[in-house]
Amino acid sequence: MKLDLNRLPDDPDLLREIVAGLASQLEEQERRLARVQHILEIMLAWRFGHKAEKIDERQLFLFAVQYEASGGDAESLHTELKEDLGEDSELLAAVKPPKRRRGHGRKALPKALTRERIEYELSEAERACPHCQSTMQRIGEEVSERLEYVPATLKVIEEARAKYGCQCGGAVKTAPKPAQPIEKGLAGPSLLAQVAVAKYADHCPLHRQEVIFQRHGVELSRKTMCGWMSQTADLLTPLYERLKAVALHSKVVQTDDTPVAVLDPTRMHTRKGRIWTYVGEEATVYDYTPTRAREGPDQFLKDYKGYLQADAYGGYDALYKDPERGLVEVACWAHARRKHYEARTSDVVRATTVLSHIGMLYKMERRWRGLSGAERRWQRRQHAVPVLEHLKEYLEREKLLVLPKSPEGMAIGYTLSNWQALCRYTEDGDLSIDNNAAERSLRGIAVGRRNWTFFGSDRGGRTAAVLTSFMATCQRKKIDPWAYLCDVLGRIAEHPIQQLDELLPSNWKPIQA
Repeated sequence: MKLDLNRLPDDPDLLREIVAGLASQLEEQERRLARVQHILEIMLAWRFGHKAEKIDERQLFLFAVQYEASGGDAESLHTELKEDLGEDSELLAAVKPPKRRRGHGRKALPKALTRERIEYELSEAERACPHCQSTMQRIGEEVSERLEYVPATLKVIEEARAKYGCQCGGAVKTAPKPAQPIEKGLAGPSLLAQVAVAKYADHCPLHRQEVIFQRHGVELSRKTMCGWMSQTADLLTPLYERLKAVALHSKVVQTDDTPVAVLDPTRMHTRKGRIWTYVGEEATVYDYTPTRAREGPDQFLKDYKGYLQADAYGGYDALYKDPERGLVEVACWAHARRKHYEARTSDVVRATTVLSHIGMLYKMERRWRGLSGAERRWQRRQHAVPVLEHLKEYLEREKLLVLPKSPEGMAIGYTLSNWQALCRYTEDGDLSIDNNAAERSLRGIAVGRRNWTFFGSDRGGRTAAVLTSFMATCQRKKIDPWAYLCDVLGRIAEHPIQQLDELLPSNWKPIQA
């Protein structure tokens, strides 16, 4: 509304109404500006800032004034927390910076590496003693090691199949050969394993591998290698289904998703697909869906019953509410912490107070690492639950004092709306405080998409999900993914379907053994 100062009304009530309207507009503009500034700060921090969400627990007591203003006693804040924590002084002690570890020198090279010995001798003249001119005797040697690199090589296997025929001309027989991963294909198991590991474990896209093979004197087009990967994924699909069954047999499954670009030939540009990760006790399995619709996780988890730990994605809500599904929701404190961490620039007092409480919970979890499930559950009930109760009281009190649409107001609303699921980890010692294991499993996808940039089709996304599942599970089991795939691809075509579990990474034994 544009106001003409030269034509103001004489009615005082009308003037007050105009002033109130202008004040309301100004307040709305200030809120909008604060919101935009907050979004800008988040984007700048994401682009240029530190990714770690760390805060010193001592800051909790720097803002005791806020606690007092909200109705509490600032002097008794520390005492109240100490009583709730059961006199556990270590949890309330000041956070000390980690000590720098002294270096211990160069690590010894693995003994399994091939060693080539080169000896250096003194000449006859050099062995003469400079003092008495007599010949010196050998008393030992000084041995040092240096590491050299031997480039990979390609070789051609000629498979000669003997043919026999009868003089009568009635019969001809040819010697059989073992089944190959790709029938009548050029690539053997070792080459297929190398291309797959290079792309899906080492994030080297096919156009770079094309150049690498050219340096070895072989022309392999990226289109050919792309077809190989698709056929390899098809060959491994039955084993992938068994790997999926192993992951979903777990008591707890953590899940998360991340967007990936997928080429859309109808519009000649990319659209967003999704890669989902499901982290079980013995396996990490990925799935690809063209969209983020609920049908993706719904279909994948249709046979799973147990704890499902995820973020607050609304697509899971229907799964939790259906009693026949048997899914128990476990929320993630890392997601809740991130909401308050992003709000600290607009409301540092409340955000820091909440972050300090969450920091205490994580410090407890670090101390209890290595305990059995029963022992961890007992510790959580004794020490973590009082902190959670204190935090809930604080959030409910502050919720009445902040704007619901402010950054901290939305963070408080998110935390309280998911409170039961956030506290569920205290009910079972086998549950984790967050689903960071699922987020870590998506790092490879995030690194990879910076290199291969997009999937060529939905089929390419499915291929990536299958092959990346074996890469991630091999890494969890500390198995060389190349050795695993090389062996499995050479055996799976003739392996009995009833004994397919023998080829899973958790059960795998090389055929040479």
